[in-house]
This record gives sequence, C-alpha cells and structure tokens, in this order.
Amino acid sequence: MTRLNLAAAALALGLTAGAASAETVRIGMAPEPYPPFASVDAAGTWTGWEIDLMWALCKAAELECEITPIAWDGLIPALEAGQIDAIMNSMSINEERQKVIDFSDKYYNTPAVIVAAKGAEITPDPEGLSGKIVGVQVSTIHQTYAEKHFGGTAAEIKVYQTQDEANQDLVAGRIDATQADSIAMDAFLTSAEGTACCELKGAVADDPAVLGLGVGVGLRKGDEALKEKFNKAIAAVRADGTYDKITANYFSSSIYGE
Repeated sequence: MTRLNLAAAALALGLTAGAASAETVRIGMAPEPYPPFASVDAAGTWTGWEIDLMWALCKAAELECEITPIAWDGLIPALEAGQIDAIMNSMSINEERQKVIDFSDKYYNTPAVIVAAKGAEITPDPEGLSGKIVGVQVSTIHQTYAEKHFGGTAAEIKVYQTQDEANQDLVAGRIDATQADSIAMDAFLTSAEGTACCELKGAVADDPAVLGLGVGVGLRKGDEALKEKFNKAIAAVRADGTYDKITANYFSSSIYGE
C-alpha cells in the first residue's frame, strides 16, 4: 500500500471512529397529536413546543437525537426494554412513575383542569362531577387523578387512547367533562369546535403524589450520565434565553411554573 493510500485509510478509519463515537439518543414520543406540545403530520414531520425544546436540549447537551414514535401507553415499557433511551412527551414526574423510571429536572409545569359544555353546572371537584361521565386519556396522571378523586361520585371515568378522542366525545355530548393539562385544553378551547361547545370549569385541587412535580425527561433507572446531560442542558437553555424564545412562539407567558 502506498503512503498516499495509507494516509487515506487512516483518514477513513478516523472518520469511522468519530461517527461511531457520536452518541445517538432515541427519544420516545407518542404519535397521537398533543398540540401545541407535539404533533406529527402524514409526511412524518414533527412540530410543537416540546419538539423545538427537545432539539434545543440535544444541541446544548451535544447529543445526536432521533425521534422514535411509540404509542403513549407503550413509552415506559419501551424505555425499560431498551428500545428507546429517553421519553420527552409531556410526562409528569410523579411517585408511581418514579418507582420504575427516573426523570430529569422538570422543564415545564402547568395545572390540570376540567373542561365541560358551556353552561353546564359542573365544578372541578367530586361534588361538581357527581353523576357525570368524565373522559381522560389512558395511562396519564389525569386518569389516575380522576379515578382517585372522582371515581366515587362520577357515573363513569371513561378512558381514551388519546386526548383528542376525549375532546371529540365531549363535543358530541357522549361525555360530560374531561380532565387534562391546562395548556393542551387551551389549544382545544381556542379551536372552532372547542369555542362553540365548551368552556373551562377550573383547575382541580392539587395532589402532588398523583399530579407530580412538573414534566421531565423520562430515563432508565441508573442512567445517571444521560440524566446529568439533560439536567445541564435544561439549565443552559433557561439561562441563555433559548427556552423563553421557544416558549414565546407558542404561549403568551412562561409555562415553567414555580
């Protein structure tokens, strides 16, 4: 082999080693639409506040990231099985989930609310939902909360695969109310059908054990290196203004919480 060929081979080897050493993090996200946080179109293009923040965090942490679509109720099993490396899908940090996975520091925190038909005499408490059918998304803090706090008085806690399905049944009158994140419901309430049918009835009483301490990146137990990278990245984008710039594209005020 000539000296030139040796040099070319060495360069190729170096490039291959560099590519192999790049850390690719598979981020699990549910393909079910959850505007304005995350949605994917027919072409596979992801958009939303959480998507923009995800790319910003990966850049700050110097990580190569890719989105792996997985149904919402399969995200934690996929993480435990090693099919993905992290979850960034508006997953709240609560005691039940912390038994099986770990979390980064929070990156937003908004209240849980009840939405119902305009004029309906419904309040966001057990008495106000007595005899009512309450819709919630499966495997969410809202399902857990509704079953715990409203299960004894509501006629039924009806579970849906997606929040959009619950919203559609609310519009159609098949359920009386739904519980979900306030920001997600704001997007629904400002839509044409949401404006026509429904209104906010208020925030539910806090229950930190169920509702959690905000939303964080879900991680496998023991993956301290990746947790540290995400924590540093969250702090960095908040400190340098990136977080606020992304937020301003979707919301009129901060959603970070206290």
